[in-house]
Amino acid sequence: MEIKAVKFRKDGFYTQPFAFGGEEGVDKFDRNIRYRGSLQNYLIDTGKEVILVDTGLPGNFPEEVPDESALAYTGKAVCGYMEALAALGYRPGQVTKILLTHRHSDHSGELRSFPNARIYVNADETGAEELKDIPNLEPVHFTDGPYYNFPESQQIAEGVYLIKAKGHTRGNSLVIAENEGLFYMFQADITYVDEALYENKLSVVFDDLAAARETMDRVREFVRNHPTVYMGTHTPQGYENLEARRVIDLDRPVPTIPAEVDFAGRQASGKYVCSICGYVYDPAEHEGVAFEDLPDDWRCPRCKQGKEKFNQA
Repeated sequence: MEIKAVKFRKDGFYTQPFAFGGEEGVDKFDRNIRYRGSLQNYLIDTGKEVILVDTGLPGNFPEEVPDESALAYTGKAVCGYMEALAALGYRPGQVTKILLTHRHSDHSGELRSFPNARIYVNADETGAEELKDIPNLEPVHFTDGPYYNFPESQQIAEGVYLIKAKGHTRGNSLVIAENEGLFYMFQADITYVDEALYENKLSVVFDDLAAARETMDRVREFVRNHPTVYMGTHTPQGYENLEARRVIDLDRPVPTIPAEVDFAGRQASGKYVCSICGYVYDPAEHEGVAFEDLPDDWRCPRCKQGKEKFNQA
């Protein structure tokens, strides 16, 4: 089995209030502390089939403009997801299965580029707007029973499991692949940065706070009891852990490397992007109403997050 990162954005950041403030509130944390951000998904090559864990942002998705006041910034575009996949030496036709952790477009954006793959997704997610009109979805009902301390799981391939892990969204899942005595945990947004796992903090992004806490507790229990390589979507720590085959030790955190961000940036387009689900607000599609002129209580029509979660594009 080979596991690879499909990298498509770099040099982003997630502020401490964003990454830690889910339970205690953003005001309890320092907005000037920025953890490194990136965007990558993952690929599992079993030797018999090619399995993707999530499928990046959709093609031609606008790049955000870094802003010192932003809670989060997904980073600079390295390339599109499909270009990143090709750079690893894979073609869409080789992909047999896709394991979707959840509906947000930085995870589901290129699903339509793989019409011949079976797309496994928690049945609770299949009605999401991002997944409309995709014919090759395979709703998962987690009928294989517990996977260690996780109550509900589904084996997808030999040594590869989709596990119910709701909270971030109501249909959120994680993936674990067993290989050579290690447990590779592909977690998408249970934490945005590894510091949150070490500090036992939830992000401000969740559909169900109680479920998010339960999932975090189960993840921490699992990594304490099994040699786990912990791989996130939104931090370079994800692929750094993979490349080093680094086993998480909750009592010995990997030292934090502060994010370095160039705020000089480029000219803004007038569009704004939700940093959570990827919804793009384009004034041209809303009778010319500028984002800044929307009411303070306006919320993302897709994921219901507030205006503070949007960045200029």
